[in-house]
Amino acid sequence: MKAVLPFDDAAADLATVGGKGASLARLARAGLPVPGGFHITTDAYRAFVSSFRDEVLAAAPGEAAALFAAREMPAEIAGEIRRAYAMLGDDVPVAVRSSATAEDLPDMSFAGQQDTYLNIRGDALLDAVKRCWASLWNPRAIAYRDQNGVPHDDVALAVVVQELVDADAAGIMFTANPINGARDETVINASWGLGEAVVGGQVTPDTIVVSGGTVTEARIGDKTVMTVRTPEGTQERPVPVDLRGKAVLDPAEAVELAGLGARVQDLYATPMDLEWARSGGAFAVLQARPITGVKPQVEEWNDSLKGDYLWTGGNLGEAIPDVMTPMTWSFVRLFIHEAMSASALPGFDLVGNIGGRFYMNLSIVHSIAGAMGMAGRLSAVEQVFGRMPPGLDVPMLKTSRWQIIKLILPMAISLRRRVRTNLKGMRAFLATAQRRCEESRDRIAATGSGPELAELWSREIEPHMVTSCRMLEAAGRQGGATLVYTRERLRKLMGEVDAEAMLTGVNADGELASLGPVMGLSRLARGEITRDEFARTYGHRGPHEFEVSIPRPGEDPAWIDAQLAGLRDMRAGTEELLARQEQAREAAWARFAERYPGKEAKMRARVRRWSAVVRDREDTRSENMRAFWVLRAFVLRAGELTGHGDDVFHLYLEELLDLLRDGDTPALERVPARRATYERYAALPPYPTLIVGRFDPVRWAADPGRRADVYDARGTTIPVSDTVTGFPGAPGVVEGVARVLSGPDEGERLKPGEILVTTLTNVGWTPMFPRAAAVVTDMGAPLSHASIVARELGIPAVVGTGNATMRLHDGDRIRVDGERGTVELLA
Repeated sequence: MKAVLPFDDAAADLATVGGKGASLARLARAGLPVPGGFHITTDAYRAFVSSFRDEVLAAAPGEAAALFAAREMPAEIAGEIRRAYAMLGDDVPVAVRSSATAEDLPDMSFAGQQDTYLNIRGDALLDAVKRCWASLWNPRAIAYRDQNGVPHDDVALAVVVQELVDADAAGIMFTANPINGARDETVINASWGLGEAVVGGQVTPDTIVVSGGTVTEARIGDKTVMTVRTPEGTQERPVPVDLRGKAVLDPAEAVELAGLGARVQDLYATPMDLEWARSGGAFAVLQARPITGVKPQVEEWNDSLKGDYLWTGGNLGEAIPDVMTPMTWSFVRLFIHEAMSASALPGFDLVGNIGGRFYMNLSIVHSIAGAMGMAGRLSAVEQVFGRMPPGLDVPMLKTSRWQIIKLILPMAISLRRRVRTNLKGMRAFLATAQRRCEESRDRIAATGSGPELAELWSREIEPHMVTSCRMLEAAGRQGGATLVYTRERLRKLMGEVDAEAMLTGVNADGELASLGPVMGLSRLARGEITRDEFARTYGHRGPHEFEVSIPRPGEDPAWIDAQLAGLRDMRAGTEELLARQEQAREAAWARFAERYPGKEAKMRARVRRWSAVVRDREDTRSENMRAFWVLRAFVLRAGELTGHGDDVFHLYLEELLDLLRDGDTPALERVPARRATYERYAALPPYPTLIVGRFDPVRWAADPGRRADVYDARGTTIPVSDTVTGFPGAPGVVEGVARVLSGPDEGERLKPGEILVTTLTNVGWTPMFPRAAAVVTDMGAPLSHASIVARELGIPAVVGTGNATMRLHDGDRIRVDGERGTVELLA
């Protein structure tokens, strides 16, 4: 048995000298500035306690100290301790610290559970060692072991005897920020005297943050007390008045100390919590342990930092309402590149990821319109993305008109050719898309290795995804003017109510894809189709259809059950609503024929073209979402084959392909940070519909006065309207109770005849539309899904209000006028 070991002895491991001792031994062997000393081993503890161990285990909490004090230390152990102490010098003051075998571990610190004694000299050393041993059985330490499931039989206590630094300043240092998890920030707490006042929390220390070799933040604490050495031990004394408000460390010292912390972190390869002291201008490390409970490091997903642009969450932001995982963002970027390439401008980002959410750069759209002399036709943009609030000045791109034209013209010519080519193949694509996706999912499930799955991606999955995106682009680009100007023409000729009625019937010549899920549910409820048929045909559509980490409705029987339960509460069936709207439509056409004799046939033909364009857009969008179901199956299978499960959702596509081909990727190390980033952003409320300039989602969410409609980093104050107005989505006047929902998962709260009020809706919300007397949204435009579906069902709607969820509260009685686009608070 060795009762004592030198500080840097190679045998000084966790089992022999406890957590604190093993850490100090490691630091000493690495040449770090650790005050001299020695270890009293766990063997010494066990030898001492062996004669009364059963009494200790049976003792009530708080009684062990007396048992230890009553025993004499064996002469051999006492002799070894005295000899080791004498080698430190003549009557050297030391710190005597407990070091348990279950402390200073990465997942449990046990900090403060055992005792420390400072400024111990001479014969008092042996008594201090016995008191440290006894502290293994104090009520605090027993309770902590019970809480963490550490058996009492398994623990032993070593003791560290260390020269006491005659410190003029001391404190704690964290090599990663324990508040926000930032790994590039070192946080230093500093106060005068010995470090016990800081460790024990008796003083408000200075707090210094060092990042990138410089002090980025410094707060001077009100240092009222300090721990000092006295002949009898240590004592808390008032800090001299002239030192209380003085910085303990100057910037150069803070940077030097942070550098010392970085050396310790490099040694342990993990963020560390250090106790330090300064004496005579030199720093010493008194102890170090891995930080427990530090928040995971997070990344910043924020394209708003790239410049002063206007970003909108309208339209595609409604279809992608979630915070996106990195894998989803990879697929969305592929989608944008293939489906919206003509709206891009080389050198500028058409879309952005702001706090994990999808935004489109409207500065590009407005700048292109201005350069092409089409600024007067931006009302067409509002039909898609929503209105600009009065007084909002759109920041333009910092490039010349001629440069924009030079970049745009070749792209426009190429687009026309591509659209023409793809339109020729669109019918054939739509006819086979469902079958091809089902076959791809079957082949994905049958793959037996990573390389095989990667090869399937290149050969089949990616090509089909690209084709589906290009078909969506072609469908959306055909007759673009028809969509906007047919509606405007009818409104001028017939007024809002009749115009909207005449534009319904899109579903009459073939099922409108956005209505598919609700009509399919009705057929399922009547027993006309099976659950499997519903899942195969409509299971790819839902409220989260872009986010590949979330199951599709076709994978989730509980989702189907919840929607079927909701059908029982409908005021009227979907077919009944469509039939009622057909009557209104034909009555409007009769009035048109009466008012404009001889023009009905030509206008009906124009509206049929309008309806065909809408159906093509909805059909290709639906099949594009079916392709996203294939992408989800691909990622899930990749997680199974590689053994990394849902971690793969936090990789980007190229990283996942590297993992499949090579069995490894360095990006796996970044998964914890990305997961933490995703969870951090997902916990925040939806961001404003419009964002101008640099936007910090976390700071915005913490602001009690935050706005959900617009954020302008330039400081421009755009008044919040006292009235709730928006686009007339579908005509009709309804009074009822407002039911404000934050997401489709709250759909069961919407009772028949209530008015649905929410931030946005997409196709995943449509199963609850027949229950609603009206629909009101913050986001949206006349060509958004909510407007199209509400029109078809004859449900009054006001969309794109910007402030409905800010002004209306759950249970308010309101009047919705879908013709004028107004919402009135009644009570």
